[in-house]
Amino acid sequence: MLNITIDGKAGCGKSTLADELSKRLNIKKFNTGAVYRAIACEYLKRYESKNPNEEIINEFVKNLDVKVVFDNNVQKVIVNDEDYTPFLREERISNFVAKVSPYDIVRQKVREIQREFAKSNDCIMEGRDIGSVVLTNAKIKLFITASNEVRAQRRVNQLKEQNVKVDYDEILKEINDRDYQDVHREHGALLPAKDAIIIDNSNETLEQTIDRCLDIINSNK
Repeated sequence: MLNITIDGKAGCGKSTLADELSKRLNIKKFNTGAVYRAIACEYLKRYESKNPNEEIINEFVKNLDVKVVFDNNVQKVIVNDEDYTPFLREERISNFVAKVSPYDIVRQKVREIQREFAKSNDCIMEGRDIGSVVLTNAKIKLFITASNEVRAQRRVNQLKEQNVKVDYDEILKEINDRDYQDVHREHGALLPAKDAIIIDNSNETLEQTIDRCLDIINSNK
């Protein structure tokens, strides 16, 4: 199977990159974040807004059945026979998923799902520890990065297009803080795999990054 991992820092465009590469290579993109969000949906259904702890999470995961299926190349996540796909982007899920995802037993569950999927599908997986932890034997590992200043300016431009008033210095501080948290996580730390190809797209357009990654993939298949 052709397994491609895309890890990297926030604000580098890795989700859009993964989407475009999956289309152009005609292979599936496995959205890991959607799996965590669906698990958060099931947790809220079962426990409402009760904050998780080790005891609750251990009991919760014991009775957790998660399936990832594709319908016309659209990923759906079904947890305990409930298709949560339409609800994954709701604000309450966005606000709650970080309370469930750090637990190692949850991450182990998701890793099992990812690895089983990769065994039988050509796919691209995008995240923060896919190449270094989840799919360590993947044929092609890409790690996307850009300078903090460039990522901050990209975020400012994106928010301005949405008519949101923003302060560059505040955005830059948020990026610096998030980078620190991502690198120092107990589980799922943001670190490139030893055999990852580093792609710094600070001075590239999205299309240039896509072309560079396609060249790397096609020369390493």
